[in-house]
Amino acid sequence: MSQPSGIVWSVTYACPLRCVHCYTESGRRRSHQLDLTEMLAVADALIAMGPDEIAIAGGEPLLVHGIEQIGRRIRDAGISTSLWTSGWNLTAERIDALAASFAVIHVSVDGATAAVHDAIRGRKGSYDRALNALAILNDAATGRDAPLLFGIDCVVTRSNLGQLEELCTRIPALYSELRFISLQAALPIGLASRLGFVEHELLTDEEVIAFAASERVAGLQALAPPTVRILANGHEGEHPYLNDQDPAITFLEVEPDGGVRGFPIYEGTVGNVRTEPGPVLWERALARRRDPFVRQAFATVRTSKDWAAAVRAMDQHFGTDEDRARFADRPVFLPLHPADPPVTDPGGPAERMHDE
Repeated sequence: MSQPSGIVWSVTYACPLRCVHCYTESGRRRSHQLDLTEMLAVADALIAMGPDEIAIAGGEPLLVHGIEQIGRRIRDAGISTSLWTSGWNLTAERIDALAASFAVIHVSVDGATAAVHDAIRGRKGSYDRALNALAILNDAATGRDAPLLFGIDCVVTRSNLGQLEELCTRIPALYSELRFISLQAALPIGLASRLGFVEHELLTDEEVIAFAASERVAGLQALAPPTVRILANGHEGEHPYLNDQDPAITFLEVEPDGGVRGFPIYEGTVGNVRTEPGPVLWERALARRRDPFVRQAFATVRTSKDWAAAVRAMDQHFGTDEDRARFADRPVFLPLHPADPPVTDPGGPAERMHDE
């Protein structure tokens, strides 16, 4: 493939939340955020790569000054744009600009109740903020001439697996203009690759298969309002078992400062779009799959636990010295359910939910 079909750009690692599974460890590291002029230059470099879509994520992208301008720059180039937000600081005053900049807005809701969502998201009040964001979007979408497409994105863990029926019934019933609920099994990457998280929150392989089975999805779809589409994804598209038959990676992940990751979901960059041509970086990213260390790391992966171990090895090998220092200081995962026994986890101190 000569170019990526899609690009995910994490525009900042700043974040008001402390999600237990955070793939980018946002809120716990330097933001690496550029100023607006530099970010627009990165946007232009990504546009030049010719993707069909550019997704803006983080961290929390709504913390970035000028994020609407960045989204509009991409959309004006004829590329579809989407925004992924916790909704923490979404306000009604920003809706018109956001709607003009992004074709789709995803609000993260990781539970049908405040107790579960806030525990996963690591901050009290985050559930109420997310639902308030949905209410703001719903009000703005009602009777609007131009479409405002928004929905829910949910990372599925053991804590919220039993709440999916409620998530697909009670919550969408509150928002007449909500159009989708996207459910994705947590991937064993970033903080979700920690031993404690793998033991207590990561779905087993059997649970992933059952959760994403067509019959289960059809059941959830039957419960949801007819205007809401239920999407469920196990680990399709992120399959770790590398061989010659695997489909090629079709999207690229870009860090806040323009660094291009060798893999979309693992640590380690292959260069920066601010200093090198996009096509060269894309070819390097594809070549990373053939690296002998990558092949060796995944050679014996058969389960999600194996995958998490391979991810930890990959991140150590391809990460920078700054990355490795961060890995060593990762907080020990505390079980979200008091009845669960603790798991010995190398890293820093335990981390608990924090208040305002």
